[in-house]
Amino acid sequence: MAEQGKKGAGPEINAHSKIESLEPHREAPTDATLSTEHGVRVDSTDDSLKAGPRGPTLLEDFHLREKLSHFDRERIPERVVHARGSAAHGYFQVYEPMAEYTKAAFLQDPTARTPVFVRFSTASGSRGSADTVRDVRGFAVKFYTEEGNFDLVGNNIPVFFIQDGIKFPDVIHALKPEPDREIPQASSAHDTFWDFISLLPESTHMAMWLLSDRAVPRSFRMMEGFGVHTFRFVNAQGKSRFVKFHWKPLLGVHSLVLDEARKLAGKDPDFHRRDLWDAIERGHHPEYELGVQIIEEEDEFAFDFDLLDATKIVPEELVPVRRVGKLTLNRNPDNFFAETEQSAFHLSNIVPGIDFTDDPLLATRLFSYLDTQVYRLGSPNFAQIPINRPLVPVRNQHQEGFMQQRIKVGRVNYLPNSLAGGCPMMATPSMGAFTHHPERVLGLKARERSDTFKDPITQATLFWNSLSLPEKKHLIRAARFELASVASQEVRERMVARLGEVDAELGRLVAAGVGVAPPPGKPQPQAPGKGGQGAGKRSVAVSPALSMENTVKDTVESRLVAVLALDGFSGAELAAVRSALEAAGAHVQVVSASLGPIAGDDGSTVSADRTLLTAESVMFDAVFVPGGRASVVALSAMGEAVHFVNEAFKHCKAIGATGDAVDLLASTDIQGVALADARTAAPLLSDKGVVTSRDPAGLAPFSHELLRAIAQHRHWDREDIAQIPA
Repeated sequence: MAEQGKKGAGPEINAHSKIESLEPHREAPTDATLSTEHGVRVDSTDDSLKAGPRGPTLLEDFHLREKLSHFDRERIPERVVHARGSAAHGYFQVYEPMAEYTKAAFLQDPTARTPVFVRFSTASGSRGSADTVRDVRGFAVKFYTEEGNFDLVGNNIPVFFIQDGIKFPDVIHALKPEPDREIPQASSAHDTFWDFISLLPESTHMAMWLLSDRAVPRSFRMMEGFGVHTFRFVNAQGKSRFVKFHWKPLLGVHSLVLDEARKLAGKDPDFHRRDLWDAIERGHHPEYELGVQIIEEEDEFAFDFDLLDATKIVPEELVPVRRVGKLTLNRNPDNFFAETEQSAFHLSNIVPGIDFTDDPLLATRLFSYLDTQVYRLGSPNFAQIPINRPLVPVRNQHQEGFMQQRIKVGRVNYLPNSLAGGCPMMATPSMGAFTHHPERVLGLKARERSDTFKDPITQATLFWNSLSLPEKKHLIRAARFELASVASQEVRERMVARLGEVDAELGRLVAAGVGVAPPPGKPQPQAPGKGGQGAGKRSVAVSPALSMENTVKDTVESRLVAVLALDGFSGAELAAVRSALEAAGAHVQVVSASLGPIAGDDGSTVSADRTLLTAESVMFDAVFVPGGRASVVALSAMGEAVHFVNEAFKHCKAIGATGDAVDLLASTDIQGVALADARTAAPLLSDKGVVTSRDPAGLAPFSHELLRAIAQHRHWDREDIAQIPA
């Protein structure tokens, strides 16, 4: 069969060639030379034209501009990337003046609240795709400052796949549905994506993050945000420092599990969108602290990586993240299209006190984002759409165009002029004018990459070494899932070999699940000096800050807890535990056989919020089953209820049961945990996140233990127990 395939390749090419001769517009990219749309042949499409290997990207790079301009316009009308989004209004408040580091006005007054609009998104899917797919999440913040709009456009992952923006169309083309069949939607688990990644070593670090639990967040409210690039802070005296931006969620960083994420994609594809909206409506306002890593200019080359390389992080152990202010989201949009869909973010929106660096990925984004918004929203006047308007006055000589909303009075539309008194006049720095940092530039024009960018593996290994054991298991499982979906044996082998360079055991374990031979031997250690490493360079082998196991686990604020109850439930047990949960900030929903009132065994009633037909365990953070003999017997006979508990156990969530409900847990497939027994001296037991009590007088200590179990988010030690059918 293989030989037959080889013989068939020739006629296929010839057939395409014959079609091309009859229909020149039908192309087959075989035996051809890359060229521009105007037929000019191109010698490189991997590096933009720069003034020196590490210098700024040059606007005269016609191939770069054409490639990005064409890419920006290839979808109508939704965004090419980050099409699926959700957003909220809020405010930002700085903790203390930052004048020592930056003159940005919104970072000076702790009593001032700067309005913001924040859009979260998935990167690869269309507007109609599911929220919970494995993907990069966008985290874009528009600050409406007194000096104009500042857009901090980042992701929930601190690095990116590529070092130079000229490769952006390539990585997104590879990630998106394959062009001949338009599948798969919102998924990286296919041949073209991993073909590209396996051939581009610089993408290895980002690929590790994509395979980690970070790519399936529990909620937009529980994921970090990163500015990705190295920017500059500039103070009033003109002193410049490098800065990295972080968003730290006060609820901690938490994830879904792969099975749960896939089920939610079908059961509730709007899970993250709904979660954000509902939390704000309930008054559980999402909060994030703005963190900055500030690096002195004289330390630019102090690390074993290049600060301008967007595929690298600055480990927090080398430069701690200083938390300087808080972002609070407290209002949902009034109209999704007018606000969320028409919001236009781009990195060129900058204010005095913040400036750019020569990061070649950042340089191309500065062009591409503005170009994209002009095309997508139909006019350079998109900034006049209400959601995009700055709060400060706008004065310029831009004229006409689609969607022009300003009615300019007078006959002068040029500068300089005398007929309008020279207005609008130029501002001075003392008047708040933006002035670019006077960075020295020196170098030969060339399509090159700095040698300091040429270490693709060290930080990928750092990430792997920093993960907890459960996180490593999940990453291996994710890699097996992704690569098992790849039909090409060659691509699977190449990608497994790349993972073997990150860590030999990682490569071996992934290979065992995807039908390829393990990569040979161990990777060679990095030679001193490679990729900017060497004596005296600052580095770490492990970064605990990268592990989600070290995140906040001391709150149940806004957590969703399902209560399974039918007629005859214990009114006293439900009332006491519910009161404790809600007092701690959790949100309780009663799940029953049908909507309407449910009668307790003490004459009390509660109203069912959801039914077992519309609610699934994957939609909740924890499950509580109160006692009451009639309710428990009926639940035990309902397959949906038993499955609800089994599935929550499989996904390592907190489960609580009181009184007779302990018998329900005993009748399920739950195993490997100890349950309370009234006949022993242990009427209250908490084991691996399963909390049970048979003591009717012990509801207070039970509630305390259940709250502690929920705050842990997941109980990964349960993964070592034989998996139950769920």
